[in-house]
Amino acid sequence: MNIIENYSLKLYNTFGVDAKAKYFAEVSNFTELKKALVFRRQNNLPILFIGGGSNMLFVNDFNGLALKLNLKGIEIINENDDYVEVKAQGSENWHQFIQWTLTQNFGGLENLSLIPGNVGTAPIQNIGAYGVEAKDTIVEVQALSLETGDERIFSNEECKFGYRESVFKNELKGQYVLVSVTFRLSKRNHQLKTSYGAIQQELEVEGISNPTIQDVSAAIIRIRESKLPDPAQIGNSGSFFKNPVISNSEFEKVFAQHPTIVNYPAENGVKLAAGWLIEQAGWKGKRFGDAGVHDKQALVLVNYGNATGKEIYDLSENIIQDVQSKFGVTLEREVNMIF
Repeated sequence: MNIIENYSLKLYNTFGVDAKAKYFAEVSNFTELKKALVFRRQNNLPILFIGGGSNMLFVNDFNGLALKLNLKGIEIINENDDYVEVKAQGSENWHQFIQWTLTQNFGGLENLSLIPGNVGTAPIQNIGAYGVEAKDTIVEVQALSLETGDERIFSNEECKFGYRESVFKNELKGQYVLVSVTFRLSKRNHQLKTSYGAIQQELEVEGISNPTIQDVSAAIIRIRESKLPDPAQIGNSGSFFKNPVISNSEFEKVFAQHPTIVNYPAENGVKLAAGWLIEQAGWKGKRFGDAGVHDKQALVLVNYGNATGKEIYDLSENIIQDVQSKFGVTLEREVNMIF
């Protein structure tokens, strides 16, 4: 394991922001990972784990140890006629992992196709799209304590999943690194979810009336590619903001003034479409230097080339304040801010 000083992280974040880490190392196994954790403790450094780099914005340089994880492997650990449990190491690319499950005809993750990032970050954010969340199929998460290096297994319940939330973003934030995730997937009688968004419409366009899990994945890939920019072409981190959930009483007030507002029922009230709010506030397609709002999806902030993390952060702050002023709704960032 080679530890490098003052290392550029531009190639390790999908925003393409040129931030530097005081120390940088890559690890490919548990032995190297534990050595890196010892180095971090000995030098009393903050630590940042880099997977696919798709859910972070470097507002400043990182004055600590940035650790690129290269923990790979997929294995079936349990199965019967109806279900299979698959364990994927944290550095497996998320979309490629889903494509592997589809080649095995394992169902449950197809609606999460083409979400950027790696398997290990999926539980932290409880990533979700098109009516499905990672928590729906996660059995357990394997993690290592940053303080002791000891292993701990978290059950689905212990992960305390919520909307884009988990225990790893709250009370245990910064205490563990997630090294593998086990999923429970269907082998037959797949329960398809095609009513959310434009999935059904896309299937109809393709002339598909009895879709397979592979058909649903392909439809979602087409939809996402039509709306979301490729990070290899334009720096971005996918959806930058969460869809806000407000109480029923708050919704009645907003609806009275904005009767066309896009909304969905939620467990604790009403979920609003953040993209709709941002677009209606006039931000869609706006550009300020090299920082901007994507012209096809207002949820996505982009780096057209040389924007700094601070410029993108300031843009997000201006959007939050403007939406609050116009709708009385407070947006929350989905992307992790690295200050």
